[in-house]
Amino acid sequence: MTLPAELYACLYAEEFPMQALLRLRPTLRHQPCVVMDGELPLQFVCSLSQEARALGIVWGMRRAEMDTFPAARLLPRSKAEEATARDALVECTGAFSPRVEEQSSDRDFVCVIDIAGTEKLFGSPHRLAETLLARVKALGIWARIAVSSNFHAAICLVRATTRHQITFIPPGKEASALAALPLSVIGLSEEIAETFSLWGIHTLGMLAALPEKSLIARIGQEGRRLFQMARGEFPHLFLPIESAFVLEEHMRFEAPVEMLTSLLFVIDVMLQQLSIRASARALALAAVTVTLSLEGGARHTRTVRPALPSNERPLWIKLLHLDLEAHPPQAAILELIVSGEPGKTGKVQLGLFAPPLPEPTRLDVTLARVRAIVGENNAGCPELKDTHRPDSFRLAPFSGVPAGVEKNIREQTRAAMRQVRPPERILVRARDHKPASFFFREKHYIAEQTYGPWLASGDWWNPELWRLEQWDLMARSHDGELLYCCLMHDLRRDCWQMAALYD
Repeated sequence: MTLPAELYACLYAEEFPMQALLRLRPTLRHQPCVVMDGELPLQFVCSLSQEARALGIVWGMRRAEMDTFPAARLLPRSKAEEATARDALVECTGAFSPRVEEQSSDRDFVCVIDIAGTEKLFGSPHRLAETLLARVKALGIWARIAVSSNFHAAICLVRATTRHQITFIPPGKEASALAALPLSVIGLSEEIAETFSLWGIHTLGMLAALPEKSLIARIGQEGRRLFQMARGEFPHLFLPIESAFVLEEHMRFEAPVEMLTSLLFVIDVMLQQLSIRASARALALAAVTVTLSLEGGARHTRTVRPALPSNERPLWIKLLHLDLEAHPPQAAILELIVSGEPGKTGKVQLGLFAPPLPEPTRLDVTLARVRAIVGENNAGCPELKDTHRPDSFRLAPFSGVPAGVEKNIREQTRAAMRQVRPPERILVRARDHKPASFFFREKHYIAEQTYGPWLASGDWWNPELWRLEQWDLMARSHDGELLYCCLMHDLRRDCWQMAALYD
């Protein structure tokens, strides 16, 4: 079958305020739940589940009426959770086409995707729709899709069709596919709806059967638009949206949370959503930030960054558990935001003679446990400071595989320096202000090669603090033993010390 030049897939998620809340609350998905909007005592039902509708609850009921349904679970509406769910769906649809237009209402999520020319990437339109629905279901959203060569026909059909999750309108069959649909799917004004009701027009097929010129003469140019929409012929100027890729999930608790285990249960569900969204773009989570809104208006923020990006939820839960145990919030939690920083998964091909490395996940968990014992700033990778002071270094977090692994064997076989702690005082005989011979550990050594001196024990911008001279020597004892060492001359006390030995 030859596909038309224009082809659209409309994704429709009804009762979106309810679905946005239930996607992060999986234990409530099969219970009668109702979303209440507004302020007390004027709260009303703005969205409800199928189980709640089976109890007789309808849209617009007030809070006093809901007291007669004790089995229904009342949830406050959360615009923030709806925004994160909307962003997740837009990101999901954007993976199939860069041209996405949103037509959502206050109760439903509707977006249309231009899928013309995507059959070589994703297969037939039906195959693309199945793949898209599977990804949307993984995000915790139930939706349905209609595919048509007309933009508005796809929207009308997906809103009215409830039997099938995927509906396809063959090219040129739009009018017959829309004929049985009610007039409400094209969004009539109250005045025009009343006029059509008086005329006995109730379906799009009946509207499409009217004479076009006579319809325009009676209700104006709006009649032309409605006539073309009823026949599936109304043109549309596609206005694609451009949304930023932001990995963030938001939840507001119904009651303050104090136990860490309860908090981690919610974080696990939110991490699952972040991992799914990152994996859809062939990415992983490089860092996760947990922001807690506490009672009293305070905020508690913690960031966990392992050595390598990963989508393993047990790893993230363990790292966050250890971090929050070491830095617990000081009040009950009212609101939770979990955001992720995307990163690329690194792959390291070790050489034949490269030393074995520990698994990154085990290393991260081990480091987290060590930090919980010795302190957050007392574990890491040492880095030298920009100073001449002895033993001046800081601890930086591990950033992945050491750079030396990717180098060849000749570069890996470097001389190792073992510092003598504390430095041992030795007797040195100098000639021409250079060490010529010395006694070290009951042996007499004669210097064969001498390098130095290098001034130490001071900042490079403050030469007045330099009080040490450092010498590197290659010396030989009387029995022929070679010694590679570093001598330190303390100019303030006029003494020599053995500072380090080279292997």
